[in-house]
Amino acid sequence: MSPKTPSHLERILRSGRQAVTSECGPPRGSDASHIVHKAELIRRHVDAINITDNQTSVCRLCSLAACIRLKLMGLDPVLQMVVRDRNRIALQSDLLGAASFDIHNVLCLSGDHQRFGDSAQGQNVFDIDSMQLVQTVRRMRDEGRFLGGDPIQRPPAMFVGAAANPFADPFEIRVPRLAKKVAAGAEFIQTQCIYNLEKFEAWMRMVRDRGLHEKVFILAGVTPLKSAGMARYMKTKVPGMDVPDDVVKRMAAQPKDRQAEEGIAICVETIQRLKEVPGVSGFHVMAIEWEERVPEIVERAGLFPRPAAVEI
Repeated sequence: MSPKTPSHLERILRSGRQAVTSECGPPRGSDASHIVHKAELIRRHVDAINITDNQTSVCRLCSLAACIRLKLMGLDPVLQMVVRDRNRIALQSDLLGAASFDIHNVLCLSGDHQRFGDSAQGQNVFDIDSMQLVQTVRRMRDEGRFLGGDPIQRPPAMFVGAAANPFADPFEIRVPRLAKKVAAGAEFIQTQCIYNLEKFEAWMRMVRDRGLHEKVFILAGVTPLKSAGMARYMKTKVPGMDVPDDVVKRMAAQPKDRQAEEGIAICVETIQRLKEVPGVSGFHVMAIEWEERVPEIVERAGLFPRPAAVEI
């Protein structure tokens, strides 16, 4: 199928190649050199770069401004948008702003509850939910109309993504929930970071049973562990995370000065195993404030070099 947008990420995926994306968190200030530096570290090893949107409900440089910085660097940014902070007017306005800079990827998210961040007294908006945001972007792109029905001059040409967590309870509804996002118009999915490979593979079997892998591109999420302490924290403190005991034990068995290297090895092994899983269209590498290790992970996993351009 020919691409529906000018997105480089879309062209990679529709060509049949496994894509690689990563993400950068904007700074807690207006100095954009922070995000530029992160992007420079990974630009040759990924096809697109997500910019998070006030992740963990902590106020940061806005995702749109950071995406514009990446676009001016010649990169293919993925604009993350959460529905927590903006109503449908502001969301549509920001989509037009992104489109005016030819930003061609968007990831539609709910957003972490504000109690987890630095403004617990802030009000959630949730005028629409993340699935309705997917529908909104598709309506604006495919029909050239706002939610209110009025026509758009130069509609946004955006490749539309959503997130999926194969590990949240109850497990039985994970695939039906994915199906709803696909029905809403999601074209690619980035998953929660994967440590329980058996459970993810079971989820993928259920995805294939419903034929969803033929309707949406699934990018498996991976996060390298820096320490045994990080593994324990993610296992016990992060909702929806599934870190098996053997992963924690493997990290803890290493001396502290070797744990980071073990975390990289686990990440590389995870990618190498999941490359062979039918329906996995690529990988989303979430190296939390560890962008300098992304090139090594991509190279060791056999995903380098990345194609500079793709003809379909």
